[in-house]
Amino acid sequence: MKFLRWLYPGLGIKRWVVLATFGIGVLVVVAGSAVKTISRESVLLASLATAFLVFGIFLVYVSLNNIVRLFVRALMPRPPEDLADIVYQSRKRDFLSRGPRVVAIGGGTGLSQLLQGIKAYTNNVTAIVTVTDTGGSSGRLRDELDMLPPGDIRNCLVALADAEPLMRDLFQYRFSDGAGLKGHSFGNLFITALSKVTGDFEKAIRESSKVLASRGRVLPSTLDKVTLVGEFTDGTTVEGETRITEAHKSLRRLSLKPVHCNATEEVLEAIDLAELIVMGPGSLYTSILPNLLIPDIYEHVMESEAYKIFVINAMTQPGETDNYTAQDHLEAMIRHTDPAILDACVVSTETIPNDVLSRYAGQSACPVKPDLPKLRDKGYEIITGENLKIDVQVRHDPAKLAKVIMDQYLEVLKR
Repeated sequence: MKFLRWLYPGLGIKRWVVLATFGIGVLVVVAGSAVKTISRESVLLASLATAFLVFGIFLVYVSLNNIVRLFVRALMPRPPEDLADIVYQSRKRDFLSRGPRVVAIGGGTGLSQLLQGIKAYTNNVTAIVTVTDTGGSSGRLRDELDMLPPGDIRNCLVALADAEPLMRDLFQYRFSDGAGLKGHSFGNLFITALSKVTGDFEKAIRESSKVLASRGRVLPSTLDKVTLVGEFTDGTTVEGETRITEAHKSLRRLSLKPVHCNATEEVLEAIDLAELIVMGPGSLYTSILPNLLIPDIYEHVMESEAYKIFVINAMTQPGETDNYTAQDHLEAMIRHTDPAILDACVVSTETIPNDVLSRYAGQSACPVKPDLPKLRDKGYEIITGENLKIDVQVRHDPAKLAKVIMDQYLEVLKR
């Protein structure tokens, strides 16, 4: 019987039940003798009865107090030991909840770098992520299970995560061997399994976000299965993100197949409510532009009154932006959208060490030439300053990039 579980040793409740019973017994005895005491009008006996009455009440009180305490400890989570940390985290959440509504558009590692920095300024951030990836683990899952590629979405979820480092490392863990597992990341498999269990890719993302305690939201730009189509300057066309970059040809134009794909209501609502829209950093043709080629997203970004910033890459990307300058990046953006789609550009002007340049030269990559005068001639505001992290690689530093963006945004608000 379940009742007998209360008699298990080690629960720490039996002793208090016994003590409470004894106290109640004392009260009953005292109550029974009180009548006789009063009838005999004995002051001494009345005093003893009062003393035992108080003693019985004390025993019952102590017993019940400890029983209640046992239940509270069992049912309530144990708070952190540092009360100051509790107060600090609470105030921090309140501050971030009042932060600006930011929409970040892109994909790949570039967008995740931005999100890592932006989450220090606001919890009201929505990442709109491309779903045209056809390579690696994501491409295999897309082809084999007929689903949207989860890789870029996983990176963004992890970037916004407040979970323990072990949980973030788990989502990013990539299997190095195993038939069928080699090359897959755990996070991709987790999102895939959730989407199959729930029957809903968006719900799988939301539940994964809860597991990682991610701030803000991560949304796929469309739930339609779309393919990227690249048209090269020599007149040839290729379908598929991976095949486009592997062709190593100069791109003239991108398009989506099917052309009339639709964004979700959540994506469009986030754009409409945004106060700041950031496009990039990331692969120009395979991470940023695919989102803006979706008609609904393009129209809502154009109509949005948010301040719009385009983060131009620091290094060229082999097979995609070979020898591109900052102006070339801007021209490609305008060619596929509209000159009015942005207000400002973030351009990297930091000096890169020669040994790092030599390493990139071996990969047919080089720094993106700033071309600041030409950019200013276009009428856009130019945001410069230190925003890179340079070691064996050159990439945007999350904290530095977020700072230059937010400083610019706050400056605009003062006008």
